[in-house]
Amino acid sequence: MEEARAHLFIEGRVQGVFYRSFTRNVAARLGLHGWVKNLYDSRVEAVFEGNRKLIDQAILECRKGPPGAYVTNIDVVWEAYTGETKGFDIKY
Repeated sequence: MEEARAHLFIEGRVQGVFYRSFTRNVAARLGLHGWVKNLYDSRVEAVFEGNRKLIDQAILECRKGPPGAYVTNIDVVWEAYTGETKGFDIKY
């Protein structure tokens, strides 16, 4: 099991459509750790830690998003796994 960390910057209509809750639910279902938050420039930022294949699956689901969302781009930066996160939080 390869552990990894992915730092995502999600663009499109991703605020005001429950995107953060959607992301938290995806992470919980897949057993991933990390966090998600809105940015002031209308993007959403998220970090996933855990199994690399499960993170890839989470990214695919984030490309679709919840009903009402329209994702135009996701920049993914792969980082070294840190293990610093437990659970999955929505940051404000």
